Amino acid sequence: MTAVTPAAGDLANWWMPFTHNRYFRAHPKLLASAAGAYYTLEDGRRVFDCLSGLWCTPLGHSHPAVVAAVQQQVATLDYAPGFQLGSRPAFELAARIAKFASRPDDKVFFANSGSEAVDTALKIAVAYHRARGEGQRHRIIGRERAYHGVGLGGMSVGGIAGNRKTFSTLMIGGVDHLPHTYNPEHMRFSRGQPEWGTHLANELERIVQLHDASNIAAVIVEPMQGSTGVIVPPVGYLKALREICTRHGILLIFDEVITGFGRLGTPFAADFFGVQPDLTTFAKAATNGVVPLGGVLVRADIYDAFMSGPEHSIELFHGYTYSGHPLAMAAGKAALETLVKDRLVESAAQLTPVLENVMHGLRDQELVTDVRNLGLAAALELKPVDGKPGLRAIRVFEAALDQGLLVRASGDTIAVAPPFIATETELKDMGVGLAKALRQAL
Repeated sequence: MTAVTPAAGDLANWWMPFTHNRYFRAHPKLLASAAGAYYTLEDGRRVFDCLSGLWCTPLGHSHPAVVAAVQQQVATLDYAPGFQLGSRPAFELAARIAKFASRPDDKVFFANSGSEAVDTALKIAVAYHRARGEGQRHRIIGRERAYHGVGLGGMSVGGIAGNRKTFSTLMIGGVDHLPHTYNPEHMRFSRGQPEWGTHLANELERIVQLHDASNIAAVIVEPMQGSTGVIVPPVGYLKALREICTRHGILLIFDEVITGFGRLGTPFAADFFGVQPDLTTFAKAATNGVVPLGGVLVRADIYDAFMSGPEHSIELFHGYTYSGHPLAMAAGKAALETLVKDRLVESAAQLTPVLENVMHGLRDQELVTDVRNLGLAAALELKPVDGKPGLRAIRVFEAALDQGLLVRASGDTIAVAPPFIATETELKDMGVGLAKALRQAL
C-alpha cells in the first residue's frame, strides 16, 4: 500500500477531542480502515487494536452481523422520535439488556453516550428522592480520579483535575468526593484486586456524618476506574460501599460505561464483584462502538416511584432527540446477540490470565513502575520525563505503533483492553511488541 502524507490544509478544521492538536498536526496519524482486531493507518501500517477502539469494540471491527443489522434498519426506519411515540426496536433492546444484566424487571433509559448516561443517572437519582417526598436529598458523592464523562454533572462528580480546572465555575454544587483507592506503596504490581485498601470505603461514613444522610441522594463510582489508568478496587471495597449506602438510604450508581458488556469476564462488573447497584450506566460496547448509544439501567421500584399523578402527565422531564435511535437499537441488538451466541464474555474470562501474565511480564522493564490488571484490561505506569508529564507515554504510544500496536496513552499510563476475539498468540505478541516499544522510548 502506498503511504499517504496528508497536506497541512487537510487537517486544519477539525478540533480534535482530548488531543494535543498542535502536536498531532505536526505528527499526524490517520486511520483508514478497520477489520477484526486490526486497524490500518493511511500510511499503510496495520496495527493490533490493543484498546478495542476506546473500550468500545469487543467483537472486533466491521462485524458482519452488526453491519447487516444497521444496513437493514436504515432502509426500514432510519429515525424515530422517542417523545410520545415508540418504536419496537427500542423496547426489544431494553428488554434484552435488562435480561443480560440478570435484572429483567429493570427499566432502561436510553441516551447517546456515557456522558449523557451519567448525567441522566444523576438526574434520576435526585428526582427519585423528590418523588418520594425527600427533595432535600440533593448531594452527590463522587470519587477522586474518577472519569464520568464531560457533561457538567459528570465532570462535577468526576475527579480528574484536567477535566475540572478549566470549568470549575460551571460545576454543580452539592458534590463531595471519596478518596481514590490507588496507593502504589501498598498495591504496586498487584495481580487483580489488591488486598490492601478496603478501609477506604469508610470515608463514605465520614462524609455521611458531615452532611447527614438525609441530604445525600447518591454515590457514583466506576467499579474499576478505566480512563484514569485501570485503578482496581481493593477486595471488599465495593461491598462496603453498598452496605453503607443501603444503611443510609443512599442510591449507589455504578458507572459501567467501560466495564459493561463483558470487559471483566462477566456481563457487568456488578456480577464480577457480587455487588448490585441501584442504577447502572452503560455505553461504548453496547453497540460494539458502531452507533453512539448510552443508557441507564434503573431498578424497577425507582421507576415505579415516578409513576404517580395524572396518567397524561410527563413523569420525568428529561430525554434526548436521539434516545432510542433505530440505528443504535439495531446495532445494539446485533452486538448483544453476537456477544451471547459466540460466548465472547466467556472468551474474555479465558483470556484474562493470559493478559495478566503478558502485562506483568513487563514489570522489569526500566520504564515500568507498576502494572495493574483486572479482567481483560491492564495498565503500565511509566517513569515520567523530568518536567514533562505525559511525554513518556506519548513516546511509548508512537513506538508501539512502530511495533504494530495501537495502545492508549493517558498521562504517563499505557492502557490496554483487547477485543474479546483476540487470540492468546496475539496477546503474547502484544507483550513482545510492548517490551520493544518501552526500550525504544527510553
